[in-house]
Amino acid sequence: MFTPKYPPPDTAPPATTIPVPASNLPTPAAPVAPAPVASNRPVVQLTPGSALALAAGGGAVVLVVGAVLVSMLLAVAITGMSVAVCALVVRSILNAERNR
Repeated sequence: MFTPKYPPPDTAPPATTIPVPASNLPTPAAPVAPAPVASNRPVVQLTPGSALALAAGGGAVVLVVGAVLVSMLLAVAITGMSVAVCALVVRSILNAERNR
């Protein structure tokens, strides 16, 4: 049940090499340039209108993210100030009780 199941060995015939005639080999004096590689990816072409829309969209994203971060920082600052005020009030109450 837990023994591995191996696939059957390949039955394809072994690959054979085709000899290349010596007359077709490049000479050392003339190096062969590599062939250009064709890409399957589509080419993106930006028109002036789409570039402007892309820049405006990027600017809007930066403004929104900046506003969110500033509001979070402001919330943390307000919370810290309120905790500090509460600490001062509690300290004042405890000192008043201790002096009586």
